Amino acid sequence: MADTIGAGAAIKALKGWSVAGGERDAIFKAYKFADFKTAFAFMSGAALKAEQMDHHPEWFNVYNKVEVTLTTHDAGGVTQKDLELAGFMDQLAAKLA
Repeated sequence: MADTIGAGAAIKALKGWSVAGGERDAIFKAYKFADFKTAFAFMSGAALKAEQMDHHPEWFNVYNKVEVTLTTHDAGGVTQKDLELAGFMDQLAAKLA
């Protein structure tokens, strides 16, 4: 099981992420793309990375918006895996912008 680092510490290391609402230890970011095709490309690329990491996001998509919540469920909070996946998502989103 991975050690938690906490959402507060995680958002200090990431740009544009926030502590997710609710009572659990998680981080949140909303991405906005030019259109649905680009949002779907983002989700496809992120899904491949997540599967490779065996670390899957919670997300919600409507048209050009993708909302992402990350936490490591089996650790009970935010871990290094969440930081790694968040960083990958940010880089991917920047490439697709």
